[in-house]
Amino acid sequence: MKHWAFLIMAVTILVACASPKPPAMTVATTSGTPGDGQSVTFKGDALALEGTAIKVGDTLPAAVLTSNDLKPVNLAEAKGKVRIISIVPSIDTPVCEEQTHELSEKNGGLDKQVELITVSMDLPFAQKRFAKEAKIHNVTFLSDYKAAEFGKSTGLLIQPLHLLARTVLVVDNDNVIRYMQVVPEITNLPDMETAMKAAKGLL
Repeated sequence: MKHWAFLIMAVTILVACASPKPPAMTVATTSGTPGDGQSVTFKGDALALEGTAIKVGDTLPAAVLTSNDLKPVNLAEAKGKVRIISIVPSIDTPVCEEQTHELSEKNGGLDKQVELITVSMDLPFAQKRFAKEAKIHNVTFLSDYKAAEFGKSTGLLIQPLHLLARTVLVVDNDNVIRYMQVVPEITNLPDMETAMKAAKGLL
């Protein structure tokens, strides 16, 4: 029965997010905490997080993700460039879509010096389709669909739903996390402007 309750909640989240875009989306001004024992909310209902918590100052942990061409990518192996990692529950929802468009289109030219990455549980095929339809060419899309390695290694896995908590990370060229916002209520947007200022400060 509990399994069905979580399944219904997951469907509710996706259906609700897929409804027409509201006139204004709330931008979160605070941050939650990742990891076992912590939670985020969906319309006020708590959803448990799973995995090893990360914090500012930590080195980004190893985790194998899948690129749009189905190749394995380990973010921990990439160094030498500042990165903004935008983490969304599902790209096929208005809030996640808005978050991704902000990353791509409202970065103030940072994409010339900073690597922009979106991570979600969506299949690589869905991510590739989304990027094509949205005409997004300056963002690398990576999927955590196989084993949720990224979610578990960062403490950002929403355990009941097998989705990722809405988060934005800024990682320096030595792979150290310099900024993190875990959005407490997943129907809200992260503060992408502040994240971009943090990234700019690392250049």
